[in-house]
Amino acid sequence: MPKPYQADPIIEAFIDDLWSERGLSDNTLSAYRTDLQHFDQYLQQRGVRLIDAARDVVQDYLGKRFDEGLKASSQARLMSSLRRFYGFLLVGKQIDKDPMALISSPKLARKLPDTLTEADIDALLAEPNAEDTIEARDKAMLELLYATGLRVSELVGLTMEQLGLRQGLVRITGKGGKERLVPLGEFALEELERYLSHTRPLLLGEVASDVVFPSSRCRMMTRQTFWHRIKLYALRAGITKALSPHTLRHAFATHLLNHGADLRVVQLLLGHSSLSTTQIYTHVAQARLQQLHSQFHPRG
Repeated sequence: MPKPYQADPIIEAFIDDLWSERGLSDNTLSAYRTDLQHFDQYLQQRGVRLIDAARDVVQDYLGKRFDEGLKASSQARLMSSLRRFYGFLLVGKQIDKDPMALISSPKLARKLPDTLTEADIDALLAEPNAEDTIEARDKAMLELLYATGLRVSELVGLTMEQLGLRQGLVRITGKGGKERLVPLGEFALEELERYLSHTRPLLLGEVASDVVFPSSRCRMMTRQTFWHRIKLYALRAGITKALSPHTLRHAFATHLLNHGADLRVVQLLLGHSSLSTTQIYTHVAQARLQQLHSQFHPRG
């Protein structure tokens, strides 16, 4: 009768280190523990300890798991578990050679970002009540977000000196300190001018601030607060699609490409350093066109 499995104590030492140093979620820690215990069981059946596993043994195990039909996301997590674990042992000088060093990770299929249709956007932008001070501010923010494709963090962090209303531009300092000029567009410019002349003074009262879109407490709004505002208006507009803080940024890029914009122009507007990052939106646009063709073409 085989002995019941007893996990190598070094696994818990590794999990404790992850918890204290990395602050990972309980679910992630549990997944790492499970991955390592399965691997440990495999090794114990072959009389091998975790700290003694050579690269060929690890490769045999990975091959076995992949042959069993382990899905791509689980493969990637398993590789991450093993890499981190053996990195931990290497730093702690419990091993002198990393068996994961020359093992490459599987490439995950890139997930297309969820986006909203133009009708969805129209419904969302029409939802805030312009007679309410807070909602009038939100309306200006939503119009600006869709017109420019800014990141939510860039939007809430906007200061008055970044606005060039005469030129119809906004100056953004994005990731890596890179600066870009983004046109506002007619609708967003009109909404922004209306907001600045009427709504913003009501929000600030006697408080002096250079923040374009202050909170009700006259401070810079957090990304989380505005994200909750977006979800509120989406709910009121009857939009049931999965949303993210980048939803309007995705829609901005996809709708530009749908209407014939050049990919490099969209890259510049979004502030992407690499064109390959922007190319994901061409797939979204193509997927949408295929859907429309299938829906409306007589031989679709």
